[in-house]
Amino acid sequence: MSKANKRERQRENREKRREFEGKIQRRQRLMKTARTFAIIAVPVLIVGVVLNLNNSSDDTSTGSDSKSCAEVKTPPAKKVSLDAPTDTLDVNQSYTATINTSCGTIAVDLAAQSYPVSVNNFVYLANQKFYDDLAVVRAAKNFVIQTGSPTQTSSGGPGYSVAAEVPTVEPYYPAGTVAWAKSGAEPAGTAGSQFFIVTGNAPLPADYAVIGTVSKGLNVARNIEKLAPKSGDGALTRPVVMKKVTITTGAIPPATTP
Repeated sequence: MSKANKRERQRENREKRREFEGKIQRRQRLMKTARTFAIIAVPVLIVGVVLNLNNSSDDTSTGSDSKSCAEVKTPPAKKVSLDAPTDTLDVNQSYTATINTSCGTIAVDLAAQSYPVSVNNFVYLANQKFYDDLAVVRAAKNFVIQTGSPTQTSSGGPGYSVAAEVPTVEPYYPAGTVAWAKSGAEPAGTAGSQFFIVTGNAPLPADYAVIGTVSKGLNVARNIEKLAPKSGDGALTRPVVMKKVTITTGAIPPATTP
């Protein structure tokens, strides 16, 4: 083989090696992304990632930034084991949840007409004072905050689960959505007690049962999200506590006609 042919062969080999290494790197990046989505569904009652802030319902609720959060300690774990709720929801009424946290107040319009099983479960737990003095157990940058575990970790639940309703219209989980968290091994729509509030725009599959939508205080949720760890997802850098959840009911406003 001539020196010219040898050099040409070496050049082709180098190009093939670079192409091969590029494919490996792209594959690794894809696998890393896939692991990101999978990891968030591994601990019991945890969920997935991403953003695009597109909810304008947030307004002047208390808590302008994470510095406005009160200094609190993580409450002790609760030993709780409840029976699954019976259906006591009146779908002819409107339901609102007021979530009082150490960083401010978040109001949620509960979607009783669209997701009755889901809302019935949330109302049941709130009325049992189950959610009083529970820590926010997870914050993921530009994605979600998560709470509702009696163990004050990401692995607690109420002692039961129900099969609730998942969304059917895209986008499934826009910013401000409140939905039930679940593990990746659990069936779609599984609901226990842990729930998440979307602070970005999460392109998740329609596996997570919806509870409602933040109507006031989305800025509070986003301020809590700012306490995510340096890794971007995990336990908060300082404690935040959900002090109390109050349910109020009212008449459903009459439908407006064009």
